[in-house]
Order: sequence, then C-alpha cells, then structure tokens
Amino acid sequence: MLLLIVLSNTAFHLWAAEHGPSGWHPVDGTPLDGAVQFAMITALDLRAYPLFAFLLGYGMMRLYERQVAHGASGRAASLLLTRRSLWMVAFGAVHAALLMAGDIVGAYGVTGLILAWLLVRRSDRVLLGVAAVLTLAAAVPAVQGLWAIASEGLTGIPSPVPPEAPSTHFYAAGEADWAAAARTRITTWLFVTAAGSLLGVTSVAAMAAGMWAARHRVLEEPGRHLRLLGWTAAVGVPVGWLGGLPSALAHVGLLEAAPAAVAEEGPLPALQSATGLLCGLGYAALFTLAAHRIAARGGPGRAAGAVAALGKRSLSGYMAHSLLFAPVLAAWGLGLGAHMGSAAMALFATAVWLTTVAAAEALERAGRPGPAEALLRRLTYRRPVHAGGTRV
Repeated sequence: MLLLIVLSNTAFHLWAAEHGPSGWHPVDGTPLDGAVQFAMITALDLRAYPLFAFLLGYGMMRLYERQVAHGASGRAASLLLTRRSLWMVAFGAVHAALLMAGDIVGAYGVTGLILAWLLVRRSDRVLLGVAAVLTLAAAVPAVQGLWAIASEGLTGIPSPVPPEAPSTHFYAAGEADWAAAARTRITTWLFVTAAGSLLGVTSVAAMAAGMWAARHRVLEEPGRHLRLLGWTAAVGVPVGWLGGLPSALAHVGLLEAAPAAVAEEGPLPALQSATGLLCGLGYAALFTLAAHRIAARGGPGRAAGAVAALGKRSLSGYMAHSLLFAPVLAAWGLGLGAHMGSAAMALFATAVWLTTVAAAEALERAGRPGPAEALLRRLTYRRPVHAGGTRV
C-alpha cells in the first residue's frame, strides 16, 4: 500500500514540467516517462487511497473490538476511537504545514470521527448497505460522464473555463519561499480534508467495507474467505484498470479527446474515480491472497518480513515519504524536482520506500514501534478507558 501511495504522490513534485488539461501528470518527457505515466494513470491514480481507507476502517473496527473484549463498553470504545481520530487530524495538519499539502491522515481522521459514532456499532447489514449505497453514489458522475461522451463524443465536450491549473500549484512544490509554500499547503490541506472526509464517498464506502471485513477477520484468517478474496481480486483489479485505461490512453495521445474530457471534472476522471474503489478493494484481496500463500509455504522470508514490519509502522512510513521527498525535490529545498521526469521520479519514490522498509526492519529487530505510532498511541491512551473499574 505504501509503495503504491508514494508512487502516486510523485506527480506533486514535478513542478517544472509542462502539464496537460488534467493538471496532474506532465505531458512532456521521454517515451519512458510516458510509459510510466500510462501505468500510473491506469493502475495507481485514485486506486491507492481507497485501499488506504479500507485498511483504516479495518483497523478502527479491530481497535474497537479489542477494547470491548477487554471489558470496555461500546461507548467507551467509541470515545477512544474519537480521541484517536482527533489526534490524526492534528497529525495531518502538522504534516501539511511542514511538508505535504496532499496529506490524507487529516481527512481520514475527520471521517473516523464520524464513523466512530455512526457505524462502528452497527450491524453487518448496515455496514454493507452503506458501502453499497455510497458505491452507487460514486458511480453517478461516471454514468453522467458516459452519457456526455455518448451525446457529445470525446472530442465535443466543451472546454472548462478557466483551464485546470497544474497540481503542483496547489501543492506548492514550485514555491521557493518556505513560508509562502506553507500557507498554500495549509489552504490545500483544508480543502483536501473537507472534500476527502465530507464528500469523499469512495473513501467512506471503503472504510465501511473495511469495518465489515474486520468483523469477519478477512485479512487475518484468509483461509476462511478464499472465495470472497478470489472474486474480489479477479473482478476489482481488472475493472479498476479498465476504468483508468481511457484516461491513460488520452494522456499519451493514443485516444483523441477534448481537454474537458480529461480535466479533473471531466467524464474520463469520473470513470477512473468510480472504478478506483473496486480496484482498491481488489488490491487488498490480492495482497491478502499473496500473504496467505507465503504463510502456507512456511512463513515470510526476510524481504516479506521487512515489508510486514513497515506495515506495522504505516503512519511513520507514510510521513517519512514527505520527509525524504519535500526537502530534496521542492523549490524551497534542493529543488531537484525541476530536473526529473516521471520515470526518474518513480525510481526515486521506490528508493524512498525501500529506505522506509529498511528502517522499519531495524525497528522491528530492536523491538521498537514507529515514532508516529508511539506518539499517537501515547496521546490516545493518555486517559485510560475504564469499564466497570477495569483499566484497558
């Protein structure tokens, strides 16, 4: 998950490149850069974050159930989740102010605040119903977009006014003054947090699905759910890739489309977003099946064990990406983002991820948690949760 996220964030930092009507990936560069952009649009963009949301919902439910199993009331366990979500919002604000406008920890913290009271104690039927309804709601813009394509054709959709600004403008990667960049980052973060939590129906749907999956231990006991996991992977990943394929083809010039068709509010990104939820769930299922096979063969080797160590420290790993990215790539830092294309940036992102894997393995061997996890846990549990006199 973290490798997918760090790769999908690379477009933020290509601040000197020429951008097309989507405002996201550059349109210049070498053929290798174009191939990398094609792969990212098809398989990563709007796909990694639903996976993150699914796992966050899964973790919320497991935390709630552990508290209840240790004697806490449902209300007390929900209060603990609320406190944890509030601190996640604070973490996200600091992350954005210092390094990364596109932080999603704050958005998921706000969503967690809502779901801790609305969903965590609801029945399986309610959780699945919410996930289904929101999945259908996310599909509405895609259906409207397909209708517009059928009516106007990809080349006949009116251009947006004004045209889309490059994403790097809103993430302040090209701003040489750190204070000015921080102001832009905070403004963008506030929008991302509000839109991602209150309007991000795909994220809420993924979190609700994650809560349901946690109740049935789908990730921890995959042997009992092989059919569900198999179908989810077999359907979700191909559908997700097919949904991103038109945007990728248009981006590299293999599909003729008007600028409005590939702009952020255009029909092709709407299709990409609607199928991203299914793709994220498909990735979760695919990775779980891979882990199940590794376990059946005798357990993880050193490489898989190191990746698992990073998984235990995912918040630290996620924030470490920005710590290693922003000062090196942004204009207010070393400014190396101006001299890189999509392919070089993908290699750099992979190197950053491998660095966090190595650091997590070292912490695992030392028996230490990630620094962000340790701080979040300390802040969350500063007032013990009591149930009938029992400290949990």
